[in-house]
Amino acid sequence: MSGEARSGVTPRRPPPTAPMGKARYRLMMGLVVLGLALLAGRIVDLHVFDRPFLQGQGDARTLRTDTIPAHRGMITDRHGEPLAISTPVVTLWANPQDLPDDDIQRLMLANALGQELETLNERIARYATREFMYLRRRMTPEAAQRVLALRVPGVHAREEYKRYYPAGEVSAQLLGVTNIDDQGQEGLELAYQPYLAGVPGKRRVLKDRRGRLVRDLELLQEAQPGGDLTLALDQRLQYMAYRELKAAVTEHDADGGSVVMLDARTGEVLAMANQPSYNPNDRTGLDPQGLRNRAIVDTYEPGSVVKPLAMAAMIEHGDVAPDTVVDTSPGWMVIDRFTIKDIRNYGELDLAGILEKSSNVGMSRLALRLEEPVIPATYRALGLGQSPGTGFPGEATGSIPAPVRWSSSQWAALSYGYGLSTSALQLASAFTAIANEGRRLPPSLLKLAEPPAGEPVIDPDVARRVLGMMDQVVEPGTGARRALVPGYRVAGKTGTVRKTAAGGYQEQAYRGLFVGIAPVSDPRIVTVVMIDHPRGDSYYGGAVAAPVFSRVVGNALRLLDVPPDARAQDP
Repeated sequence: MSGEARSGVTPRRPPPTAPMGKARYRLMMGLVVLGLALLAGRIVDLHVFDRPFLQGQGDARTLRTDTIPAHRGMITDRHGEPLAISTPVVTLWANPQDLPDDDIQRLMLANALGQELETLNERIARYATREFMYLRRRMTPEAAQRVLALRVPGVHAREEYKRYYPAGEVSAQLLGVTNIDDQGQEGLELAYQPYLAGVPGKRRVLKDRRGRLVRDLELLQEAQPGGDLTLALDQRLQYMAYRELKAAVTEHDADGGSVVMLDARTGEVLAMANQPSYNPNDRTGLDPQGLRNRAIVDTYEPGSVVKPLAMAAMIEHGDVAPDTVVDTSPGWMVIDRFTIKDIRNYGELDLAGILEKSSNVGMSRLALRLEEPVIPATYRALGLGQSPGTGFPGEATGSIPAPVRWSSSQWAALSYGYGLSTSALQLASAFTAIANEGRRLPPSLLKLAEPPAGEPVIDPDVARRVLGMMDQVVEPGTGARRALVPGYRVAGKTGTVRKTAAGGYQEQAYRGLFVGIAPVSDPRIVTVVMIDHPRGDSYYGGAVAAPVFSRVVGNALRLLDVPPDARAQDP
């Protein structure tokens, strides 16, 4: 017998488990299958029906289209010397909502940006509800990298370009400037903005939720760089013109001045200097007066410098013979109750003498012989009172009064340079007709592929005669003697004109001018010099403008390797 049997104890067994009902089992399995079906259906819905929407939402949060800045075209002088170039810079920006609140990180960021912590905090607070703010624009890549090396959350970089002008203030008004977005604002930068700017490119990139670049995905459109612009300017001549003009304005305590030098054979602007000027690379404390290109946009009564042009009109169309002599005694005359004066009584003068002495009386007596308005007609044909056509923003047209019921005094005034207005560029262009045997050449700020034919305006014989008269004006002992250039014959004319203001002419305020052509034997350069309101006793054109012409043109002729043509008695 076993032990259990001997003890008389029967062992207890676990109660049997009640079997699950079939209905309950089926319910549970149905719920599981339904759940799996719903899950599978949702997966199918997300991957098939909602896929475009979800992918679009994801891409909107991660894919970006970045702009690739286009390199702005370079501006050079006629020899390829750079006048305006674009250099790469970096702009730092931030999402204010991602910037850390930690004072230490903000202090490090402010120091790297070169800002005060208080200033940075104020700006962050001002843009707190936005997702974009500039931290600092147009930084050098090295300086920007020092900021990025701090790895401050929310700080990002963007590549840009900054315009740089190697010549600084020397040609500032002609070139103009760009704004912080590298868009032309003044001068040629504005005139040729579409050509210089180019077309920005586009690229698709992958960024994280904080805007940090994860990967470049594809190039959508390549950036097209702007076109290069070659000017007619010769930077060597420009430097000399600017230097001499600035020295003269300082010496005579003048309000300003201009120098325009044209190639007598092509009409190209070889130099165009203005005072006052400014540094386009550093515009802090900029005087707005320095922005103006006075040589193109300012107009004024030219005074006696246009007498050779009026003389040409009277010789060609009037009753003025080569041997005509005019009695200017007693040195003054009254027309329509206006008194016209010379500096003194010059007596009888021939045509060359009238120009050399700059006799207003002589010019007036010749003008009163005319029966037709040939002088204003010739002025217009020479480009006065019309747009020069350079394309420069704000270029002045000047003015010539319409010939309606003119009085005798108006006829006379036009002959000696009053009653009309012109710019320095228009004057220089007009005198190309004297230098080119009667053919006027339109001025060009851009380098030309070939010389223009020009427009015949004055009879060639008349132009040669007037050039010879202007040659006699610039001789030792004359009022224009300071314009003499050692080794070269110079044809020129001085002018001194009173400045106008509201209500009439200003007292003791003048402009001194000189127009010259050199060398006479084979004209290469036409130059206009204007000094605005020189103070002191030396305000005549022969005293303040002629010396500038002599120094600028003398250096230019030697630099251009023009052979001397001076006569033996010339200096």
